[in-house]
Amino acid sequence: MAKRTIIPFGPQHPVLPEPIHLDLVVEDETVVEAIPSIGYIHRGLEKLCEIKDYDKMVYVMERVCGICSFGHGWGASAAIEGAMGLEIPERAQYLRTILHELSRVHSHLLWLGLLADAFGFESLFNHCWRVRETVLDLFEKNTGGRVIFSICKVGGMRKDISNENLQEIVTVLNGIKGEIKELTDVFISDASVKNRTVGVGLLTKEDAIATSACGPVARGSGLYQDLRMTDGFGVYGELGFEPCVEEAGDSYARTIVRIRELFQSIELIEKAVAKIPDGPVAVKAPGNVEGEAVVRLEQPRGEAYYYAKGAGTKFLQRMRLRTPTNQNIPALVKMLAGCDLADVPILVLTIDPCISCTER
Repeated sequence: MAKRTIIPFGPQHPVLPEPIHLDLVVEDETVVEAIPSIGYIHRGLEKLCEIKDYDKMVYVMERVCGICSFGHGWGASAAIEGAMGLEIPERAQYLRTILHELSRVHSHLLWLGLLADAFGFESLFNHCWRVRETVLDLFEKNTGGRVIFSICKVGGMRKDISNENLQEIVTVLNGIKGEIKELTDVFISDASVKNRTVGVGLLTKEDAIATSACGPVARGSGLYQDLRMTDGFGVYGELGFEPCVEEAGDSYARTIVRIRELFQSIELIEKAVAKIPDGPVAVKAPGNVEGEAVVRLEQPRGEAYYYAKGAGTKFLQRMRLRTPTNQNIPALVKMLAGCDLADVPILVLTIDPCISCTER
């Protein structure tokens, strides 16, 4: 019987963008078991709801994650609006949907760059992030921020985006489609990329269900699930949305799902801009929150769950968030069992981890 060794992996590692810690039980070069540990960077953001009024709490929730900041602002606002029984204007719903899909484009481009970096494919990494800068420029022009946008608020949006600027977003995205296709064709067809991803980190459909995997991780294992379809959040029901699903369940399939979603997000933005109505972008919110509500939102990494509860004051009694990475860690543990030690960084990256999200 081969000798077993426990190798600590993380929280700092040259390939990992996030401080995840795993104890890897290995036999020779094969991982037998992975034991995750969380809590390294716990920040206690949810507790702040007791001393920050509900409007300021949206700013706090945006800072759960820089990459998904708009989605967290939307999810927190929508949960508080649900507790208040507040209906927001249709134009605000369209603007939220457009900016959320733009966030998905920048998140997936960032992730593709990090995956290329994990392979040691530095030029591909740089090009992915170069194209992503164009998306961040659009955010900066329309919201004033490149990472934290603070445009979403309880009751709708803090400011409108003109129809001319919305059309410019579509024009710019269509202009970089060719560059995105060039980059993604490398991930799809390059032999060295396929060698590191095809058949690696297999997560069967049954295992994806058993571990409650979500987002591209679940869809890469053949699960036909996406909250944009099932819950009708935002205005996705009016845009003819269908989830991107691959059946293979390996690292390559999870990569293909995200590549397909890049082009799908651009198409959804184009449809939303064509359909967006004129009108107000916010309604006045009451001074106090009374009641509770749950909101589920499809972030770029998968399902995020928001819970807000108030008892008739401007402070929330409870604000709770469960993030996609938190939900996908059991699936990651399943993928790692039986893999080569050298593939561990790649597999960790294929769930697109955000540990600051997970530990809040």
